[in-house]
Parts: sequence; C-alpha cells; structure tokens
Amino acid sequence: MQIIPPKSGTSFKLNKGQVLKIIDIEGMQVSDILFFNSTDVNEKLSSGKTMDYEESILLTKGNYLYSNRSNKMVKIIEDTNGRNDFLLAPCDLKTFEHFYSMTDYHPSCFENLYKNLKQYGVTKDGIPTAFNIFMNVVFNEEGKIHVKPPTSISGDYICFEAQMDLIVAMTACSAKDSNGGSFKPIGYEIL
Repeated sequence: MQIIPPKSGTSFKLNKGQVLKIIDIEGMQVSDILFFNSTDVNEKLSSGKTMDYEESILLTKGNYLYSNRSNKMVKIIEDTNGRNDFLLAPCDLKTFEHFYSMTDYHPSCFENLYKNLKQYGVTKDGIPTAFNIFMNVVFNEEGKIHVKPPTSISGDYICFEAQMDLIVAMTACSAKDSNGGSFKPIGYEIL
C-alpha cells in the first residue's frame, strides 16, 4: 500500500482495466481525486456530466464517473462507506480565508492536485471539481449545503475500475471541516 501523508497529494498513471483501491487508514479522512485521459488531458472528470448521466448526486458502488466529453472514465466497483461528494470544488487559499479566516499559508487540495499534475501538462485552469471520496456533504430542502464530519471508519475503502487509460491525481484533504477537525493519511493500491 502506498501512503499519501496528511495535507499532501500524488499522481500516477492507471491503465484501462486496472483497479485503484483507496483506503481511509485511520478513519474520517477525505481524499480529493481527479481523472484525466492519459492521451489528452483536455478530457477530464466532469461532475456535471456524471450527475446528469447517473441521475444522482450521491455516487457509490455501481456508478460511473464521466468525462467532460461524456465518456466513462471509471466505474465504482466497491465502496464500503458509500458517502462521497461531487458538489464542492478542491479547497484553496481563498477557501481557507473565506471559511476559516486564515490568511497564513496552508496546504490545499487545489495546490496539491496542481503540483502533482503539472508534469502532465495540466494547467491551474485545467483542474475541475474533484470527486471527494468519503466527504459528507448534506443539504436541506432549500438547497443549503453543510459539510459534516466523514462517516468513514478505519479500513473503509473505495475501488475504481479504469474505463480508459488515465492520469490520476489524489490528495489527503487539507480542509479541517471536511475531515472532522484533523488531518490524516490516505492509502492506495493499484490492484
């Protein structure tokens, strides 16, 4: 198992047919994940296309995640927790200033995704909304959203089966509220 340290990220290639398993090692830790077509990084994960085709905002085992070109990128083949988010964008310095009144430097998912993707030619403007594994976002009847602590426990995992050759970037999320107030590592394996 590979380990992503708290408040950091990684990137790698995943071939069509391979399975990526992401593990919440200690529990209550979110991981932002992105997928890009490995032969054309302009084809990337799309929250809008995915929720449209899957007819749901709550995506779990059996659902596909789609690209901005309406192609299936991955299929979720296992999900022991079942709670993920595809509404909220990766946190950045302005997020921390807005929600936490932080003005000092703090690592962010946006920064960690970009740092690990620029080697593949992905620009800052090329980073879409991430699929937020284990993130617990709820909403009321008026549509007001609220981030609650993750319901994932130590050992919970999700598995994605690649539907095309991919570049993957993922993080151990850096936003305090998303992770129940603390920062922990995330594990992953290519099966």
